[in-house]
Amino acid sequence: MVDEDQSRSPARIILADDHSLYRAGLRQLLSAQPGLEVVAEAADGQGALELCRRWQPNLILMDVMMPTMNGIEATRAIKRELPTTIVLMLSAFENPEYMLEALRAGASGYVLKNSSAQEITQAIRQVLEGDSPLDHGVAVRLLRRLIEEDERSASGGERPAKDEVRPDLPVLSETLSQREIEILRLMAKGQSNQQIARSLWVSVSTVKRNVHHIFTALGVSDRIQAIRLAIELGFLNNSDL
Repeated sequence: MVDEDQSRSPARIILADDHSLYRAGLRQLLSAQPGLEVVAEAADGQGALELCRRWQPNLILMDVMMPTMNGIEATRAIKRELPTTIVLMLSAFENPEYMLEALRAGASGYVLKNSSAQEITQAIRQVLEGDSPLDHGVAVRLLRRLIEEDERSASGGERPAKDEVRPDLPVLSETLSQREIEILRLMAKGQSNQQIARSLWVSVSTVKRNVHHIFTALGVSDRIQAIRLAIELGFLNNSDL
């Protein structure tokens, strides 16, 4: 998410797709948008990872199917090294399993390649502002599947203990204000920044600042990852969804 200070400069974006004509079309589309800047392009996942190390972009548009290293593998690697970089997946296929695998790898959302120019730019702006580009019902179903899989993995001893996964994570009850805890719960209910602002009788800019601090405290880039981690840590539960 781009915070208030960063928003004065264009959001740095990397395009990763093995089709040069599609990349050129995306570059042309995004270059015409205020507040967005395409800083680099990659033709495969390995190149995307290397460019992210160099540019540390705010967001990367990542094709699912690419040579050398596919988009899922690249997303997983990028999120390990740069957890606050937003990854928005691109695919020609409306496949729920692709979407679930992308979110499991750390992606913030999923956009179909045949989406309109408006839909693509709207999805980009939503994740940059801390909103989710996914429909709430879809997001909740996917989150529940991810949480169920996490629980099965934990009970089967397939993943390390929580304190081994994120030893640097602060105690959330000591890090987040009561207002931020309330906002986190409303995020889990699927409310957008605008809806949260109306619920709490505050400005949208205030909500955005609070959402940014929540993401910073959790060391994540988006709502789905924030909610998933908060549930994993016992800060939220499934009934909050």
